[in-house]
Amino acid sequence: MPKITYIIAGDIGGTNSRFSLHRFGQREPLHGHVYANEVTVTNAPDYHHATLKPYLELCLDEVEEWKSLGEDAIISQVQVVACLATAGPVKTNNTVFMTNMGEGGQSIDGNEIEKCQDGLLSVVVRCKLVNDFVGQGYGSLDLDLAKECVELMPGSIEKIDGFGPRACVGAGTGLGVCFLTKSSLSPGLGYECYPSEGGHVDFVPRDALSAELWEYLKEKHGSDTRISVERVVSGRGLADVYEFLAMKFPDRVDDEIHEEFMNAGDQKGSVVGQNSAKEGSLTRQAMELVITDYGAAVGNASLEFIPTGGMFVTGGLTPKNIGMIQGIDSPFMKAYLDKGRLRPILDTIPLFAVMVEDIGLRGARVCAEREFHGMNLSCG
Repeated sequence: MPKITYIIAGDIGGTNSRFSLHRFGQREPLHGHVYANEVTVTNAPDYHHATLKPYLELCLDEVEEWKSLGEDAIISQVQVVACLATAGPVKTNNTVFMTNMGEGGQSIDGNEIEKCQDGLLSVVVRCKLVNDFVGQGYGSLDLDLAKECVELMPGSIEKIDGFGPRACVGAGTGLGVCFLTKSSLSPGLGYECYPSEGGHVDFVPRDALSAELWEYLKEKHGSDTRISVERVVSGRGLADVYEFLAMKFPDRVDDEIHEEFMNAGDQKGSVVGQNSAKEGSLTRQAMELVITDYGAAVGNASLEFIPTGGMFVTGGLTPKNIGMIQGIDSPFMKAYLDKGRLRPILDTIPLFAVMVEDIGLRGARVCAEREFHGMNLSCG
């Protein structure tokens, strides 16, 4: 008898890990859950297994068709193909080291997960790791542009070239970049997504204050010559930018917010973001600096890829700060369009802000199903 095939999609970011369970071939999930990595990593020293183990146990407790079977039947009758979109460069041996997760980073090993025969983990017959922005890229193909996105350049939906390259740039815990292309010989096969470490290109100061920030971050991170743009355009970057401003302008520090910031641990960026609405505040200025450099980074990527199939601004910072991103006069768009002689090229590129945060999961599901099709397995 063929085993019943399920798909598990995972989006493993620097702050949260999102999972969803699907019947093979079904877009809508049977179950979904979000774990805070600060808790999960702390309680899971063997993390390359624990990414999936607690989620499988949760599915057994909460998914009706799994509950009705029971653990023994699940182990004997079910096979799971998983894809984890992970925030780090994936090595050719199906492993990844995630520098932004936990103290000193964490590794995930897809091969170890596949080989593990510990209880429910034994049902995982394939665990493919992909870069988190490969997940974002494939997920961008699943968006309802009219309902789940905001056009940042007017008329973007009508401008889309169905054969042109696409790209995603997204700021969250870190800064991610990917691009997608169709084969000119076989466009019917659809888009293929490619990872990038474009979030680690050099940060370039835009004014005197940014130049001081650049010097501050070089010293903080122990670099003599450079820092990456991710050191500014990310949740952790936001915390560092605020820290710099608080040092430079001590008379403008709000003592209550600053105390909350100092006690926030890995959530310092969230504290700045949650307090960024107040005009004239340091938290507001920090957010405006980050969003300005975010726009500049997306504009740079648009010039690099010329994504006439669409540039998608993703990541957790995007929907939370759409007021600073949307509109030609916003800090984001001013920096995005500030490209000198090549400014007219940006008028040809469809530009969208993605307002949903699950596109990494959507893309991981697509990758898992593609992986299953390449395996010699039967599907029940």
